Amino acid sequence: MGHPAHGTGRRRRRAGQPRGVQRHRARPAAVRRHRRRVRRGARRPGRPGRRRLRRTPPLRRPDDGHRLPPPQHRGPVRRLRTGPRRPHPRGHLGRRHPRLLPSREVRHPRRPPRHGRHPVTRAHSAPVVGLAVGRGTGPELADVFERVLGALTAGHPHGVTIERSPRLYHSYVSLRGERDIARIRALTAEDADHYERFCRTSAEQGTTAVFRTAINAQSLYLVRGRLRAVKVDLLGTRRRSLLLVRDQAQGFYTGENRHTPGEVTRTTTFSRELTEAVVSYALSRARREWPDGRIGRIVMAYKFHLLDGALDAWVSALADRLGVEIGLFQPDTVNRDLITHGLPDRTLLIAGNEWADIMHVMLLERFGSDRQENRCTENVFLDPALSGLTEYQTVHGSADDLAGRDLVNPVATFRAAALVAERHAGRAGAVAAVEKALRTLAGRGIRTPDLGGRHSTSAVTDALLATLGASGTGGTPADAALVGGS
Repeated sequence: MGHPAHGTGRRRRRAGQPRGVQRHRARPAAVRRHRRRVRRGARRPGRPGRRRLRRTPPLRRPDDGHRLPPPQHRGPVRRLRTGPRRPHPRGHLGRRHPRLLPSREVRHPRRPPRHGRHPVTRAHSAPVVGLAVGRGTGPELADVFERVLGALTAGHPHGVTIERSPRLYHSYVSLRGERDIARIRALTAEDADHYERFCRTSAEQGTTAVFRTAINAQSLYLVRGRLRAVKVDLLGTRRRSLLLVRDQAQGFYTGENRHTPGEVTRTTTFSRELTEAVVSYALSRARREWPDGRIGRIVMAYKFHLLDGALDAWVSALADRLGVEIGLFQPDTVNRDLITHGLPDRTLLIAGNEWADIMHVMLLERFGSDRQENRCTENVFLDPALSGLTEYQTVHGSADDLAGRDLVNPVATFRAAALVAERHAGRAGAVAAVEKALRTLAGRGIRTPDLGGRHSTSAVTDALLATLGASGTGGTPADAALVGGS
């Protein structure tokens, strides 16, 4: 039998009550408040030698004014309440620090910016478009792009800001004038490093579009390899279409050169990770272009026989995992099928750049699209740090022989400006308006000499802006616009 003092001050356990600490059953708030009032009046003294400690209030940080009090929680996710709030009963503890972000900022003030993705930008701000200019006819086409984009976005409430790269990038012709291989290699590397930094900085600042004129291909493909670029081109008409996705992230075009006396060794790389990234993006882009989800055929054109069966194994495993049928063919097999049978409607063609670069003209002819020198295209970077940034370019080259002569064909630049205005500046209908204006110019015979016309670059641009109804552009000069006489 225990000591009679044992159990003094303790509550006796009822019969059938389990041992251990028991959690009290939840009671209505009125009952809890009533019992608290009763207990305050008849409070039981504590045991000798035991003192009740008062809980100190939690230490609040300067930005705790943004923290929600417990009654405002509506679920597991904490959300910021919009609009004015009632003053906190202890207002001297929850005031905002003057260096914090304003309350209308979407990002939480204590949440660091996300690396690898665009920072959240303020609503109602001016869209920012990057502009990279190469030598040759690049400066002339850059001016055309700025004029047309300005006219198409004239009604934007905040305008459009153009951030031009400070460097004038080399063309192949301008590099050839150096005549020293070591100097050419150094300038090529400098151009590639600078343009890569320009693209990365643009993406970090929230820019979603860059227009680039033609630059030296070696510098360009160094950047494309580092940023994992694919070129996207939707060809065809309403009755038959082809989505061409060119793999610019791996292969011969993105190789590295090693020089020894009298010899150049070029090393190329293919990887499973890049192959899966390219195919996955191509499938997602096809579903975006054809929203009903129907894809006629998926074809890959690679020289996979030179890769010891590795590419074939990667594609087969990916197709099984995604539940799709992908046909991997040698480029010459695709050529024979294209000539003999043609490709079915809604063909998704994923191709190594070695073949697609050469066959682009043939694909344009087969699918009833415009001439190559009149087209623009887009490059998408699969590097997560540049997610959301799209680069637009003209398909034609730098045309150094026409530099400074006001004769370069501006049609592809017109179309690039229209795509940027519609997709990135909110000017719906810009593409359709430019296409209608181009048909009007063609009907009036206003075109540059390469298309059989006699008008200058400036004259064609003025005529387009006048057709679009841009203010202050005026009409097309009657005689000054002609090149080479009547």
